[in-house]
Amino acid sequence: MPNPSEPFPCAIYIREVGRGARGARGLGRDDAYAVYGAVLANRISDLELGALLLAYRIKGETPQELAGMLDAVHTTIDRLSSPVGTPVVIPSYNGARRRPNLVPLLALLLSKRGIPVFIHGVLNEPGRTTTAEILAELGIQPAPDARSIEGLLGRSRLAFASIDVLAPALARQLALRQVLGVRNSAHTLAKMLQPFGQPALRLVNYTHPAYRETLADYFSQPGMAGPIGVLLSRGTEGEAVADAELAREALWLYDQGRETLIDATEKENRDSPVLPESHDAATTARWTEEVVAGNIPVPKAIIAQINAIVRITTQDLSQESMQP
Repeated sequence: MPNPSEPFPCAIYIREVGRGARGARGLGRDDAYAVYGAVLANRISDLELGALLLAYRIKGETPQELAGMLDAVHTTIDRLSSPVGTPVVIPSYNGARRRPNLVPLLALLLSKRGIPVFIHGVLNEPGRTTTAEILAELGIQPAPDARSIEGLLGRSRLAFASIDVLAPALARQLALRQVLGVRNSAHTLAKMLQPFGQPALRLVNYTHPAYRETLADYFSQPGMAGPIGVLLSRGTEGEAVADAELAREALWLYDQGRETLIDATEKENRDSPVLPESHDAATTARWTEEVVAGNIPVPKAIIAQINAIVRITTQDLSQESMQP
């Protein structure tokens, strides 16, 4: 067993991944696990860490590297347990920059149907309206620990926790964006987390089209998606909620295969929804309350996403769908 306080020799790995976009080579899963485990344990010098993170920013991660990195992250967290149903996991790390953030609406509508929803993410992001800020306007505060998360899932079917509570070691890597000025591998890994010790449906999104194939390849590996699987789609400003104004594909990947549950060409998922006049937290929260109360129609794209999630989590193809 490596000494957790002993410096990790990272240069040999930087040499592999740091040769530029064309010359770099990906690490195997075991090596990626070792390297990222050392990153999370603070066993790599600041100079080497900066070089490693920027090398991956240029090269991108392979599915095998993501597998090893996520293995390392999962060893640092205490798995949760949902006391009811099959939980849905929604990562929220981007927030709204120009358009309303509809993650809280998606979560509330799912919880209203009895589906436990766990959101994890950041509390704030400069220049953006985060899910945490909108939830706070709705009276939903971050859970302080794992027991509180599980209690909220049992009582109200909805819980939010900061990544600092869920995965402190990964949170430290996310915070390096403020130092380096660019995102790093931690931002992808955070969106892939499986925080439960039981099968759960993860909503995983990507921003850059190239990541669709990388993530699809990763979750197609044996055991990576799990029996419930993941719902993979293009993010709306980086959030794992359907685009209210543009129908986008949603791909369900699970241990037995894959299936497109929402086709990007489905015209019935497109409408001209009544959206908040502003994307600030207070305005979005009040609008969300009106939609949940039935005073404003739910955008059709959100309905399609909810129906897909209900189908997966109940595993009942005859489940009555939500109607526009």
